Amino acid sequence: MNLTDVQRAEIAALRDTTAPTRRASVPALEEMLYQALPVLDHGFVRVIDYMGDDAAIVQAARVSYGRGTRRVSEDAGLIRYLMRHRHSTPFEMCEIKYHVKLPIFVARQWIRHRTANVNEYSARYSILDREFYIPAPEHLAAQSDSNRQGRGAVLEGQEASDVLDLLRADATRTYDNYAAMLNEDADGQPRDPARQGLARELARMNLTLNTYTQWYWKTDLHNLLGFLSLRADAHAQYEIRAYADVMLETAKAWVPATHAAFMDYRMGAITLSAGMLAVVRRMLAGEAVEQPGSFLSRREWTEMMHALAAPRPDP
Repeated sequence: MNLTDVQRAEIAALRDTTAPTRRASVPALEEMLYQALPVLDHGFVRVIDYMGDDAAIVQAARVSYGRGTRRVSEDAGLIRYLMRHRHSTPFEMCEIKYHVKLPIFVARQWIRHRTANVNEYSARYSILDREFYIPAPEHLAAQSDSNRQGRGAVLEGQEASDVLDLLRADATRTYDNYAAMLNEDADGQPRDPARQGLARELARMNLTLNTYTQWYWKTDLHNLLGFLSLRADAHAQYEIRAYADVMLETAKAWVPATHAAFMDYRMGAITLSAGMLAVVRRMLAGEAVEQPGSFLSRREWTEMMHALAAPRPDP
């Protein structure tokens, strides 16, 4: 993650500024506010603003006039009930705004979650930074043989070295060509006064998808948890999962009771179909059930057995 001295000074100035408020605030999240939390090689996540806390969820659910006088354990119990029964509107009463710096290909995955307000850095008006995502060697994998959207074995040796060289060379070459077509320096002045540069909105099309972009992303807590349930999952692509993991930590600081319920009832839970549940009941009754007689497809049977398998003890 590369921040300029000016950017660091801007963040420091924001963190040094305080204001009295009657609004709910969360000390643990206040401590994170404005900080650039590193992700990947040049990316980050910053919490810019937020509204509400665990008590706001309880307040909305009870439609009370204030934050209430009930014990924290009672509030946590209600939040767990709401999470367990998949209520949504009380969680929509809390909102959070992030500043995210991320590779373009991750942004194109992320934008599929059409549940947020997004404003992206515009390469029509500004020049993108000369920064590209290059995977760490342990994340450089071959295509999976069994999953069209997944990764297989990690590349090693000369094969891995060749791929990394190609990624760096392509990103560098296309950015050099981008800069040449723009014919602009950092201040927007022509590098060669005798030549007219290409419009920024056209020059950007030459860049590789590992070029970094930035955006502000604002969403409510219900939709944030929906995003995290998919993107912080072990099956998600590593690069977007790296961002989701950091955001999950910000949610833990912001709404700890909701985070605990979310980890229990969403991230740590499994969903059984009606057919799966019927098989489990037959097993509990002592019947030896095999896939051919289960009325489940082979894939569904495998998923169920994997989900029900007892975790292995740590060595």
